[in-house]
Amino acid sequence: MDPHEAQSGIEDLASRLRFEFTEGNIWLGEERMILLHMKAFGSLRKELADTLGVERARGLMTRMGYAAGMCDAELVRKLYPDVPDPEIVRKGPMLHTLEGFVKVEPVIIDADFAKGTYYSEVIWSNSFEGEAHRQIFGVEPGPTGWMQQGYATGYVSGIMRTFVLFREVEVRADHSRLLGKPLKDWAPAEVEESLKYFHPDAIADQILQLQEQVQGLRYSIEESLETSDLVGASPAFMTAWSLIQRAAASQITVLLLGETGVGKEVFARALHKASGRANGSFVAVNCGALPEQLIEAELFGVEKGAYTGAHDSRPGRFERAHWGTLFLDEVSELSVSAQTKLLRVLQEGEVERLGDTKARKVDVRIVAASNIDLKEAVEQGRFRKDLFYRLNILPVQVPPLRERTQDIPLLAARFVEKYSAREGKRVAGLTDRAMHALMSYAWPGNVRELENMIERGVLLAQNGERIDVSNLFLTPLQPTAESPEASVDRHGKLSSRADDAVRTFVDHALSRAMRLEELESTFIEAALERAAGNVSAAARMLGMTRAQLRYRLKSRSADVPS
Repeated sequence: MDPHEAQSGIEDLASRLRFEFTEGNIWLGEERMILLHMKAFGSLRKELADTLGVERARGLMTRMGYAAGMCDAELVRKLYPDVPDPEIVRKGPMLHTLEGFVKVEPVIIDADFAKGTYYSEVIWSNSFEGEAHRQIFGVEPGPTGWMQQGYATGYVSGIMRTFVLFREVEVRADHSRLLGKPLKDWAPAEVEESLKYFHPDAIADQILQLQEQVQGLRYSIEESLETSDLVGASPAFMTAWSLIQRAAASQITVLLLGETGVGKEVFARALHKASGRANGSFVAVNCGALPEQLIEAELFGVEKGAYTGAHDSRPGRFERAHWGTLFLDEVSELSVSAQTKLLRVLQEGEVERLGDTKARKVDVRIVAASNIDLKEAVEQGRFRKDLFYRLNILPVQVPPLRERTQDIPLLAARFVEKYSAREGKRVAGLTDRAMHALMSYAWPGNVRELENMIERGVLLAQNGERIDVSNLFLTPLQPTAESPEASVDRHGKLSSRADDAVRTFVDHALSRAMRLEELESTFIEAALERAAGNVSAAARMLGMTRAQLRYRLKSRSADVPS
């Protein structure tokens, strides 16, 4: 590659690097990055070697680099969707250099995606990893770029979508030479030693097995009370869930309180499944969604001929929930008449269908829910006091999502799994930037809004890729005034995003060889348009006096041929 093209390519990648100072974030496209002290990295490397042994430490670092390379392959494909495949391959060494791992000088890169062939030779110098290794262990023979080898292998494998192995075939004090080829093009004897570092170590498998056993024991202790969509670990969530667990073993009436969209029905279903009525029906009714003239018929049933249009007798929700659980959502929306009949059912344990005089015994567990303050509704005369006391035996406050933000990653993962299965897609989760946006959002619609957002993200994301910010939010998120961002300019210095926009405009103007007169006319016309033709206002925008702007306008008019 031409050195000028390579420099231009690195500058373009560097322009995607953003520093968000007040929030403590560094972004490369959608991915969150970190700056790490070399001494800290070296200390970690030494501790891994001392704890696990050099061979296991090398394997762990190699696989860590491989994961980083795969992430960058995905990132580059998103950043440059229209760039030809061979050019995408060449951006790997640029990213490796930009991220501070090592200076990469490609000697040859020959990639044919149609044939599935690949061959490259690169020179590494000024290795971050090699220097850290020498500071801790001194000069040692053999490869020291463990993460670097893993990164190169992961990046090209991710781009080529086949395993492409890189090996250090020459190691010197100041540089290394690597070859990269698909696994099938290497002789088995050449790669046997290198391949073992890409396979999970037995000790890791043992740890995972122990973790699975502990997880299984924890679930058995909790009697598997959680339902598929009821996930969380935050204190606010666990407080509500603890009350549900205690209520499950009894027949106590539960009143779920909380904002719209917090998941009150999910909690109600979990209570039903955890109770002795789990084999019975769970019947839900939204009292606010049914017309007032139909609510009583829906709840208590109707006999044939009870009113015009009642051509058949049918049971109500109470009868359908016999031996099970009846969930009354938005119970505050019941009419006064329906409240009176509901109270009688709760007291007597029997219902009368509309148009009938025969009482029918029902054994139903009531779980009610409200998104308004029922005490206030009682004081305003909109809700019966005696009914309130019958329902308010065990109130459970379901927290809004803004009070349980640490549950967002768990909920998001659950919804990605749910909707990926429904859509028949393989979605690899969310990008770091997308997760950061979810964690920073205010969530007026609570868990329901999060679920809807993830559903949309799964639909819009490409198969096999991760959901990014643009897939989640219908309108682009703008950085807040409290979160200033900066990027890296072509000289490696930080500049504000405003400077970045100016630089983009200047690059555009110079690439078109625009004359100064054209630029001035463009600014003047834009200012006048924004000021709705007000010359004084336009002059202020341009940082000049009204007379100066008048002079320029007059000069422009004089230059126009008659």
